[in-house]
Amino acid sequence: MLKRYGQLNVVLLFASDLVALTVSWLLAYLLRFRIELIPVTQGYPPVTDYLILLPFVWVAWLLASRLTHLYWYRVGLKSTVEISRLARTMAWTVLMITALTFFYREKSYSRVVVLLFMGLGPVFLFFYRRLAWSAIRRLRRRGVDMRRILVAGTSPLAQRTARQLENYRFLGFQVVGHLAEEETSESEVDGRPVLGRLEDAHGIVEREEIHEVYVVLPTGLQAAQDRLFDALADSSADLRVVPDLVERMSLNAGIEELDGLPVILLSQTPLLGWNRIAKRIMDILVGGLALIIFSPLIILITILVKVTSPGPLFYSQERMGLDGVRFQMHKFRSMRVGAEKETGAVWASPGDDRRTVIGAFLRKTSLDELPQLINVLRGEMSLVGPRPERPVFVEDFRSSVPGYMLRHKMKSGMTGWAQVNGWRGDTSIEKRIEFDLYYIENWSPSLDLKIMWLTIWKGFVSQNAY
Repeated sequence: MLKRYGQLNVVLLFASDLVALTVSWLLAYLLRFRIELIPVTQGYPPVTDYLILLPFVWVAWLLASRLTHLYWYRVGLKSTVEISRLARTMAWTVLMITALTFFYREKSYSRVVVLLFMGLGPVFLFFYRRLAWSAIRRLRRRGVDMRRILVAGTSPLAQRTARQLENYRFLGFQVVGHLAEEETSESEVDGRPVLGRLEDAHGIVEREEIHEVYVVLPTGLQAAQDRLFDALADSSADLRVVPDLVERMSLNAGIEELDGLPVILLSQTPLLGWNRIAKRIMDILVGGLALIIFSPLIILITILVKVTSPGPLFYSQERMGLDGVRFQMHKFRSMRVGAEKETGAVWASPGDDRRTVIGAFLRKTSLDELPQLINVLRGEMSLVGPRPERPVFVEDFRSSVPGYMLRHKMKSGMTGWAQVNGWRGDTSIEKRIEFDLYYIENWSPSLDLKIMWLTIWKGFVSQNAY
């Protein structure tokens, strides 16, 4: 693990973690028995009793970090991810300490100290890690423990790969240069030197003391890539391949393993496993509650629709949802019966004379959408997601708007990220797709709750609803 992910990072972070654990453990003891946050009734145990246990705390942390892969990463972590890993590792550590103190009967250890340690630990760990990262960055700027990297390829994707590696220079990545796919007169690309051709790889790796080679070649150069692999077969440099398929990766892309066989995911829905269950539970609970809360208003609208315009109460229209499955979406009828026989499938427009007396108000306030709570409870829609579109419009958009069909990787919603940001109705389809895809890529239950709140806070009225 140390060799693969950089000794400097792991050594300094592990050292800072041990310091943080020691400070947290001793501070927990002081808060319990010296400051007495909770009054002590049976005397003070000597601090040596807790110092004796400290080495076990360190060992427990090391074992827990193996379980949570705390030091196992290739690129930098977001603060939220790092805090989450630290909290999980601390939980495992406390569990091990609790088990030891339970079975070790010669001395009695305070459960309050352990609880205080569990609360203080993540705080001090995060603080001392910030100091460690600051020291790591300064050492990297001085060239300490750098991994020299050679990028095989000069394509835009190869240049992008090199730039992203240089963004993580503080982790020890140093891009030495590129290998050209063919003979070229250019001495550099994107500000980095071209050290030679693919055929020169073995000599360059040895001469430049390269630690890692990133192979970033187009699919059409498969034969050249195979020769490169053969040439570097006896090299000590690590080989990493960035397939040009990454240019086609779009939505929740990644790599998974199928019985030892790596499989590249170009796009997939985020609604897998527990995510799907969590979203469905939220739809049922919140959707059912909304149906109860809005029931008096639904009854009033029902009466007004019946009184002001002859025809059916509801208007059902075919829409396309998750995975392209079609379903009937329900709305309160807001237009005259047979309105589309005159115009065909078109967007509603300002002053649309097809609307009924109350229809204009229902559409402006989005109250005509309330029957879709039934679609939500039936599982055809979700409370939050990309708005479902009519198949006739889908056929037009799928050929003219790049990435349009990716929005069908998520269940359609009554409201969505695009809608709360003002992109609804007859507005830019490109902007709606941009916001829809952002939502799908960043989906979480908390984002759904945020969109629901924004829908209520901003109100149901939209200047783009006609």
